[in-house]
Amino acid sequence: MVWPPSWEKAISSVSELIHQPVMLAEALELLAVKANGIYLDCTLGGGGHAREMIRRAGPGGSLIGLDRDEDSLTRAAVNLSDFSRQMTLIHSDYRLMDRVLTELGISGVDGVLFDLGVSTWQVLDPERGFSYSYDAALDMRMDRKTDLTAADLVNGLKEQELAGLIQRFGEERWAKRIASFITAARVKQPIATTGQLVEIIKAAIPAAARRNGPHPAKRTFQALRIAVNDELNGLEQTLRLAIRSLKPGGRIVAISFHSLEDRIVKNSFRDRALSRDGIEPIAGEGIRILTRKPLRPDAIEVEQNPRARSARLRAAEKFAEGLQ
Repeated sequence: MVWPPSWEKAISSVSELIHQPVMLAEALELLAVKANGIYLDCTLGGGGHAREMIRRAGPGGSLIGLDRDEDSLTRAAVNLSDFSRQMTLIHSDYRLMDRVLTELGISGVDGVLFDLGVSTWQVLDPERGFSYSYDAALDMRMDRKTDLTAADLVNGLKEQELAGLIQRFGEERWAKRIASFITAARVKQPIATTGQLVEIIKAAIPAAARRNGPHPAKRTFQALRIAVNDELNGLEQTLRLAIRSLKPGGRIVAISFHSLEDRIVKNSFRDRALSRDGIEPIAGEGIRILTRKPLRPDAIEVEQNPRARSARLRAAEKFAEGLQ
């Protein structure tokens, strides 16, 4: 495989080509991977979690890996090549998991993993336009076969719509001001690159507010990425499908990276674990929550992999037959 020249500085050794999976130990412990099990990785990425899952499942185990980014599937295929006979890697949105499993003739799996959000590789590749650290085309599409880009939103939405998007998906306190500066700037020329957008955001946020906290463009970039890839729409339904796909005693683990995702996971698990107004969970969807509060990465992992800083992990186990 030929790696883009822009990655040469970011990758200093072959070992760095292996994706650094976030909260790997915690995810594996809670998945309780068993020999000969069938596992579904809904967000395959570089294959870091998948590699250890299939290794623990042993020669008789199998794993289905889904990702809507074809570049990620290509990298994962290389990283997981020594387990290729046990792997089925598919270019698909995880919202279609039930169709995928049906086509594969699989009626139930022993575990499901979600590692939500953008992958390290997508951020590292300047050409993808996910990062505010590189000047590139304002793209942000996970599946590059889709049409909508971040540039379309930035240049096409009305000021009020843009402010609402940035506030809702980025939880940005300066959303209205940023939207105002964007709409004023695009009158002069279209906003086509990440670099242009970063400078506009910096100008919009008062200097005092930029001195502390994360990069001033972080929340706006997050909001645009979520909108471009429609990341939150259907997540609750997808979690429901995942729980349905589990065998009795099977487990689901979801790792999220911002409060909006985590809230959906939390509420989805809660609604299928507790009796509400005397109504028990729908048959086939009852679960036992394994994490009373979301697990967070320890200080050592955060130091070694800064991307893990905002991670939150929740897990649940499907009721065994006769316990619903």
